[in-house]
Amino acid sequence: MSDQLLQWIRPEIRELSAYHVPDATGLVKLDAMENPYQLPAAVQQQWQDGLSSVAINRYPDPAATQLHDRLFDVMQVPQGRAIVLGNGSDELIQMLALAVTAEQRCIMSFDPGFVMYSMIARFTGMKYVAVPLDSRFMLDMQETRAAIARHQPAIIFIAYPNNPTGNLFDYQAVEDIIRLAPGLVVIDEAYHPFAQSSFMPRLKDYDQLLVMRTVSKMGLAGLRLGLLCGDQELVNEINKVRLPYNINVLTQYSAEFILSNAGFLEAQAEMIRADRNKLLQQMTRLAQVDVFPSQANFILFRLRQANATEVFERLRAQGVLIKNMDRPGALANCLRVTVGTQEENQLFLQALEIALGG
Repeated sequence: MSDQLLQWIRPEIRELSAYHVPDATGLVKLDAMENPYQLPAAVQQQWQDGLSSVAINRYPDPAATQLHDRLFDVMQVPQGRAIVLGNGSDELIQMLALAVTAEQRCIMSFDPGFVMYSMIARFTGMKYVAVPLDSRFMLDMQETRAAIARHQPAIIFIAYPNNPTGNLFDYQAVEDIIRLAPGLVVIDEAYHPFAQSSFMPRLKDYDQLLVMRTVSKMGLAGLRLGLLCGDQELVNEINKVRLPYNINVLTQYSAEFILSNAGFLEAQAEMIRADRNKLLQQMTRLAQVDVFPSQANFILFRLRQANATEVFERLRAQGVLIKNMDRPGALANCLRVTVGTQEENQLFLQALEIALGG
């Protein structure tokens, strides 16, 4: 292709690398923070039976009314607050950025943090400010206060628990940021089923606070469904940049049906929490790794001597796919593993011991 055509692509887009999702065919897939359990057989059969009634020749309900009401109840959104739905959390982050973008405005978050905050800031032409976490991956409030005063961010994203580190930030520190922020504060609670700590009840106390959730980590990642909750007037404005029919009919039906039978999802989350704690204990016994605390469904760990990329490849060669987080700075020589089934966790541990010894 000629450079004449590529010149029309914005320079900041050309500088980016596309988000890469590796092929996991034939591997134990522990790289993407997915719930490893499928629907119970009885629920799956009822769901499949109902799919035949979905009119895929018609556009979906643009407001996703039934699903909206179900999520409002299941997620325990405070009365008087509103929600807007997105095609996963990523679309909601994009909607937020599009709603506030303007010259000289910035989005702020923390490093290490969720990569889509910075990517979407650049997609929408905004400056991105990353405040470094401290050595324990906790909020450095001195640095944070200074960054807020200096940059006056339009949006501050706080992942709670944080991705990729897995820890919950200090609750009071997060609340201090909400009070200090000149603009919006978005608490990203993607891993809420495993953390069991939430700012959702605080929506009634702060008009500038928004809470973002997803059904992906609950076990419905394939549906691509997220929700943003907050002040009615604020949500109405954000809803203006939502593309029509963004939640398709299959997602609307499937999510509403499954969330109506949601008891098994909490049972699965409880198993994952227990297996996470067991896996943390087992990994801590390995002399070659430093394991970081986690309140999510994944565990970040650093290799003391072995090379992270080499160990990642050795694991893959044994049929186990995790996430290579190695990069200069706070995540140097780090890997991240999703909590799988008990069998998958043991396969990972066995493969890790071999990889470290190799």
